[in-house]
Amino acid sequence: MRGSAHEQLFAMVVRMSDNSVDPSGNTEAFRAFQTAPAEQAAAPTPSKTPIIAAGVVVAVVLIALIVWLAS
Repeated sequence: MRGSAHEQLFAMVVRMSDNSVDPSGNTEAFRAFQTAPAEQAAAPTPSKTPIIAAGVVVAVVLIALIVWLAS
C-alpha cells in the first residue's frame, strides 16, 4: 500500500490561521504598539511599605503570644 492516498493525506501540513496582526507590517499599528507599553509603565505603583510593616507587627505579636503561652 505504499504511495496510497491515505499516506499522502497524512503527510500534508495544513496552515494554521493567524489571528494576530504583525504591527511591523503597518506603520500606524507599529507606532501604536511602540507607544502603548510606555503609557502603561508610567503609572505609579502603590507603596508596599504598609504591607511589610503590618507583616512585621503580626509576626512580633505571634512570637510574643507563643512565648507567653510556653511560659
